[in-house]
Amino acid sequence: MSDTATSQPYKTLQHRAEGPEDAPVLVLGPALGSTWHMWDRQIPELTRHWRVLRFDLPGHGGSPAHPADSVDTLAERLLATLDTLGVGRFGYAGCSLGAAVGVRLALAAPERVSSLALVSSSPRYGTPDSWRQRGVIVRTNGLDTIARQTPERWFTSDFTQAQPAIVEWGVQMVRTTDPGCYIALCEALASFDVTGSLGRIGVPTLVVTGSEDEATPPSDARAMVAGVPDARLAIVPGAAHLTPVEQPGAVTDLLIRHFTTTWRESSAGPPPPAPVIAPVPPQAAAVAELESGRGAGAGQDAYAAGLKTRREVLGDAHVDRALAGADDFTGEFQDFVTRYAWGGVWTRPGIDRRTRSVATLTALTARGHLDELAFHTRAALRNGLTPAEIREVLLHTAVYCGVPAANAAFAVTQRVIQEETTPEE
Repeated sequence: MSDTATSQPYKTLQHRAEGPEDAPVLVLGPALGSTWHMWDRQIPELTRHWRVLRFDLPGHGGSPAHPADSVDTLAERLLATLDTLGVGRFGYAGCSLGAAVGVRLALAAPERVSSLALVSSSPRYGTPDSWRQRGVIVRTNGLDTIARQTPERWFTSDFTQAQPAIVEWGVQMVRTTDPGCYIALCEALASFDVTGSLGRIGVPTLVVTGSEDEATPPSDARAMVAGVPDARLAIVPGAAHLTPVEQPGAVTDLLIRHFTTTWRESSAGPPPPAPVIAPVPPQAAAVAELESGRGAGAGQDAYAAGLKTRREVLGDAHVDRALAGADDFTGEFQDFVTRYAWGGVWTRPGIDRRTRSVATLTALTARGHLDELAFHTRAALRNGLTPAEIREVLLHTAVYCGVPAANAAFAVTQRVIQEETTPEE
C-alpha cells in the first residue's frame, strides 16, 4: 500500500494505491465533502482483483487546498496523477462528483478508460442556482451548517438511526474540508452538464443508484442509462446518496461483476499519451481580448455570452422571470441589456466579477436604484463578496455618495443578506 501527498499540488491529486502492483488498475473517485475513506468497505474485495487507486479532492482529507472550479480540471489532475504512476489504461468508479469526473474522463480520454461505474450520478446535478447558493452559505457561515445537514442528504433515516458512528464520521468529513475548495467544487457542479454528450461515451457503463436517493434520484440514473449507448442500471434498495457507505456489500458485488466482465485490455500495444483536456487557458483568452481592446460584446456571440454571464451572476430564476416578462414593448430592451451590459461589459477581462460587483453596488447606491441594488446584492454574494465586504462597500459609499443613500442601501442589503445566507432548515 502506498499513500502520496503530491509534491505538485496544482497538477496532481493526493492518492492511495493498494493491491497487487501487476494487477489492472481500478480508480475510485469520492463524492463532494467525502474522502477516499468512503470506499473503505469495498477495498478488501476489490484489491483481490485489481490495483486500486483512490484519490482525495482538493482540500479534502488533508489534501493540498488548491481549488479546482471545474470537473474538467479535476479530470486533468487525475490523468496527470496516473501519468506519474505510469498507469495507462484503467477502470473507473466514482460516486456523485466522483462520477462526474468519470464521465469527463470517458469523454476526454476514451483510450485510457476501459469501463465505467457511475454511482449516484446525473447528467446535470441540480441547478446552477442551488450550487451557487450553497457556495454563498459556506462563504458566509463556514461548513458547519452544511456538515450538520449531511446525514439527511447522504443516508436514509433508518441508517442514520442504526449507525450513528458512521453518520458522525460523515459529518466530520464535511466539517474538516477546506471551505474555499468546497466552494470551488460547488461552482464545478454548477457548470457541469453533459446532457448532450452522453452519446459519445463509448465504454461499458454501469449506473448505480440508491432507491431512496433524493439528491440524484433514480430518474437521474435512468437519464444516464438512456443517454449512454452501452449502459445498464442497478438500483440498490434501502440506500440514499452515499450508496457505497450505506450498502457496501451490494455495491462491492456490482463493481466486481461489472469490471470483471467488461475489462478490455488493449491489443494495440502501449496506450497513447494522455491528451490535454483543457482547451485554451482562461488567462490566454483574457490576454487576447485585452490586446484587441474588446469584450465579448463585440462579436456575433455577444448575446449568448451575455446570457450565460447574466445567468451565472444573477441566477436562472431571476433571468427567467425577466425574459418571460418581456413582450413586444420590452423585448428589445432585454436583448439590449443581455447583449451589451452582460455580453459587452461584464464579460470583459480587465477586472474580475468581484470588483465589478463592488462598482455596481456603489453606483446603484449613489443613484438610489434600490430594486436593482437588491438583486445585485445577491449577485455580489455569488461573485464571492462576503457580507462584511459588502458592509465596507456601503460604508465607503456613505462618505462619497451621502449618508441618506447609504442608509437606504444598508436596509436593502441587510434584508437580502439575511435571506441569502440563512440555511434552510
